[in-house]
Amino acid sequence: MKPAIVITGASSGIGRELARVAAREGTAMVLIGTSQPDLDNLAAELGRADVPAQAWPVDLSERDAGQRIEEKLTQTGVYCDVLVNCAGFGVFGPAAETDRDQHLKLLDVNIRALTELTLRFLPGMIARHRGGVINVGSITSSAPGPKMSTYFASKAYVGSFTAALAAEVRGTGVTVTCLCPGVVRTAFFERCHVGKTWLFKLAPRGNALAIAEAGWRGFRAGKRLVIPRLIDRIIVTGATLLPKSLVLWLVAALMRPAGD
Repeated sequence: MKPAIVITGASSGIGRELARVAAREGTAMVLIGTSQPDLDNLAAELGRADVPAQAWPVDLSERDAGQRIEEKLTQTGVYCDVLVNCAGFGVFGPAAETDRDQHLKLLDVNIRALTELTLRFLPGMIARHRGGVINVGSITSSAPGPKMSTYFASKAYVGSFTAALAAEVRGTGVTVTCLCPGVVRTAFFERCHVGKTWLFKLAPRGNALAIAEAGWRGFRAGKRLVIPRLIDRIIVTGATLLPKSLVLWLVAALMRPAGD
């Protein structure tokens, strides 16, 4: 069995850039996402750089997704040495007025699948005294999110879960890192319509490749938390220190359509 870096959400955005950055180490890659063409293109790109890469389209909202991934790893003769949980999406709008099934699917992908994959592969990492997990969170974890209530809450879970695991694995040779970007130039914000809000118009937007490089460096350096940009660290500090009522008001204002 050979080691592999397993990346969910590798079809686009930060997940795709994390795959490109991680591939520089030459380890076999397993790319998981929902778009087969995008995964195939990325696998071919990495293959041209002599990095073996497999493209697996998997819907992580399905309850057997974790088991199928683990079984396929075994069948292909690799084990998960590093797990990157980057898959996730948001639902925009008042919770009571938006699709309940979409909110529940969000929880399945952003929380349940991330947790399941981590708990499936972390014990083996600890036994081998190597490897680790990168969970992609968000600076939204530091505040409640009117009009994106389940997304903000899911990222708060990711941050708390990752911090606790990092403490539990200390001294084992395994690293657990939470990468927390702010607003990044990816299709994510357009897909969930946040791109039409004051938040997207006013917030300084980061570069997905720069975020991925900072996250990977921080992970290899053994950091528990990586917030790549200074502006995002300032925002997190402010959200932590300011009264919750004021933070709620600010987030609600930023979630209004630009021009209102």
